[in-house]
Amino acid sequence: FFSSFFASGTAFFTSSFFSSFFASSSFSSFFCAMNAVRALGSSLSLVRSHAARTAMPVAARSSGISLSSSRSVLPSSRSPSALRVAAFSSKGGGASTKSDNIVWSDALLSIEERTALSGCRGATIWMTGLSGSGKSTVGALVEKHLIEAGLLSYRLDGDNVRFGLNRDLGFSEADRKENIRRIAEVAKLFTDCGVLTICSFISPYRSDRDSAREVFAKDGLPFFEVFVDVPIDVAESRDPKGLYKKARDGKLKGFTGIDAPYEAPLKPELTIQTHVHSPEECVRQVVEMLAKHGVKPPIRHDSVDAP
Repeated sequence: FFSSFFASGTAFFTSSFFSSFFASSSFSSFFCAMNAVRALGSSLSLVRSHAARTAMPVAARSSGISLSSSRSVLPSSRSPSALRVAAFSSKGGGASTKSDNIVWSDALLSIEERTALSGCRGATIWMTGLSGSGKSTVGALVEKHLIEAGLLSYRLDGDNVRFGLNRDLGFSEADRKENIRRIAEVAKLFTDCGVLTICSFISPYRSDRDSAREVFAKDGLPFFEVFVDVPIDVAESRDPKGLYKKARDGKLKGFTGIDAPYEAPLKPELTIQTHVHSPEECVRQVVEMLAKHGVKPPIRHDSVDAP
């Protein structure tokens, strides 16, 4: 009896409820809402697809490089953590840092994938030479040229960084060494994320520049030493900041080229002479050096305006 009653009651209720529901405006609203959700989902998929394709350079799309970050793409033998662990182990367990309880955190993107997004591989152009040799002038023009060519570029200048990052450093040998160490590490980070980084620093000590090069070499990042080779008498005749005069008058101690040494590079990737060539020609030489070493920024053939 009860089985028959509940069976018949359930059937009656179900048929009555759904008949009323399907015939009502509630069903129409529900059906329209579901269609709207499906349409919205399709639209979002199209938007995401379009955004991904427009954000990725044409070269990356045509080469089929994936920018998925859902996996680790750095081979374990070449990952920064693997290199650092090996280096620290050989030194007795992180002896190069004051913090022992630290572990390197790997990125989920390779250098190649960053390159695909930016359109150019990062590199550091390290410009070294006497004060007044033209490092800052040529560096600023190279930065301007690269940016106008559509490439990410940034210039780190010797005086500029002492207003902020290195404002606690002077010009003793120890402070100069620390100055270059910090800049090398900063420039490496810029380079790793695909920026063409120009460093304009006197950096008088060969050992410090070699140490800076090693910072890049251990992670396989491009580093190009550019020697701005100008005779001391030419640099002193320019004296844009009046520092040579102060040094000659005894008002400035430890000035490179006067009473502090400058150790010229032995094997720079490029030597430029601003007293022989125009700023435009020096920029061209730097850009051609980048192309020669596999960094291929476009070479503009129009004039480069001085800042």
